[in-house]
Formats: sequence, structure tokens, C-alpha cells
Amino acid sequence: MVLPLIRTLFFIYTEKLQFHILPSIISPDPTNIISTKPQSTMETGNSTQEHSQTKKNIFILSGQSNMAGRGGVRNHHWDAAVPPECLPDPSSVLRLDAHLHWQPAREPLHADIDAKKTCGVGPGMSFANAVKERVGVIGLVPCAVGGTAIKEWARGKHLYESMVRRAKAAAGHGEIKAVLWYQGESDTSSQHDAEAYKVNMETLIHNVRLDLHSPSLPIIQVAIASGGEKYMETVREAQKSIDLPNVVWVDAKGLELGLDNLHLTTGAQVQLGHMLADAYLKHFGSTQQPISYPGDCHESRDL
Repeated sequence: MVLPLIRTLFFIYTEKLQFHILPSIISPDPTNIISTKPQSTMETGNSTQEHSQTKKNIFILSGQSNMAGRGGVRNHHWDAAVPPECLPDPSSVLRLDAHLHWQPAREPLHADIDAKKTCGVGPGMSFANAVKERVGVIGLVPCAVGGTAIKEWARGKHLYESMVRRAKAAAGHGEIKAVLWYQGESDTSSQHDAEAYKVNMETLIHNVRLDLHSPSLPIIQVAIASGGEKYMETVREAQKSIDLPNVVWVDAKGLELGLDNLHLTTGAQVQLGHMLADAYLKHFGSTQQPISYPGDCHESRDL
């Protein structure tokens, strides 16, 4: 009887000792509690709520790897170099993450969307930074996935349905202004795919506009600059020959490619973002004139 009682008393004593001593060991200054992890989580939650309440001008970024961004990626590693044109602006440029939460946009925009590949710099941030002063708060919705052919973006397929779901979620916090589309390299490997590209792209445009209840939704395509040489021009001509209202294109041909001869370099992605910005402001940005950038030599083209 005596031994168990001694053990019980000893346990109570040590528990009281820990209660009084451990707080001073862990946090000598009680004010340190402010910077603990739970507080950071709370701050992030408040910030997310503020971003959600801001009305946004929404742009859907879709297609394959050159829209997702491979600028600065080599041997499955991104060099983390972010040009000034792509720096974050938390008050003006936001992105919808994979969990449908708004957060400050930063490179790589598609890291949690094209998650099976290594993402780097794409055209989205340079585009957003170029138009934000004239358009207002920007909400980017990354949807691009590398290595995908246009048939994988057909209605009912996972990629298409995910894009539409994300676009609808974003639309609850603003207005969808345009879809920026850069895809087609994966359709250059066979004559059948290349020759079917125009019909497939026109069908995609029709379906997106219908499902988003926006019959005049602007679509800005990028005419591809790489892919299988044998049928690349077939796809390019298909892209440039689409004759639908509010569909324009910019040409990536001539922009610098990386060592893989497939993906645009970081500098080329910055240029492409500027080209997309010029195209949007020229064709869909009211009466405002397109902006110019030192060193850019490509212009957007309408059909």
C-alpha cells in the first residue's frame, strides 16, 4: 500500500513541476506566442478571406507545358530565377490554387496544377503585371497540364471538366475576361491529329463558352513554335485559320527555345506574356492602345 502511494505522490509532484517550469523553458518571453505556427495559420486564413472578397478580373490560363511554364527548368530542376516582369504583387495579382482558394500569385503559377512535372516561368505573371494598371485586380486561374493533346481537353474529359469547374469557382469572385490558350505541340506527331486540330479547337471554344454561359468569351491563342517538324505547320495553320468572333492569336514562332528545342526560355516567356497583354488590350480592353516593351519584337495578330 505504501509503495503505490509514494509513486502516485511522486507523479503528481513531477506533473506540477513540469507545469511550472516547462513554459519558461519553451518560451521565456510570452510575446513569442504571436509568431507561433497557429498564429501564422490564422493570419493566412484572414488573408485568404480578404483575397476572396476582392472583385477580380479573371483570366483562365490553359493548354500544355509552355503555358504551364518551363522557363528556367533544366534536368527536372527549376533555377528559381524570377525576372522583374514576373515578380509578385499581392495586392493586384492573385491566383486560384488547386484547392480553389485565392492567394497572391507567384512563380511557378502551375506548381500545384501541373504537379507531376517541374514547373518554371510561364507567360501568366508577365501578362498580369502588364495589364493590371489598366484592368484592375487580376485573378489568374492556372489550368494547363504538360504533354496533353487537344483530344484530352474534350468535354467530359478530366482536363476539360477541371478547367470549367475552376473557372466557375473563380467566376464567383469576379468576371472572366478571357481564356489564354497555348497548346498544340502534342498534336504535331501524327497527320490525323494535326488535320483534326481546327475542328477540335473550334469545338473546345464552343463548349467552353456554352458551359461558362459566356457566348462572346474572348479566346487568345498562341500559335505554337515547336513540336514535331513534319506536322507543326499544319497545326499552326489550323490555329491561325480559326474564324470565330472574339478569337485572336499571337505567334510564338521566333521566340527563344531552350536546349530541348521544345520549351520557351524564361526570357521568351516574358515576351510572350507581353504579346498576350498587347493582344488583350488591343482587341478586348476597350479603346485603350496596346502597350510596348523594350526588346519585344512580336505583335499580336487578328484573323
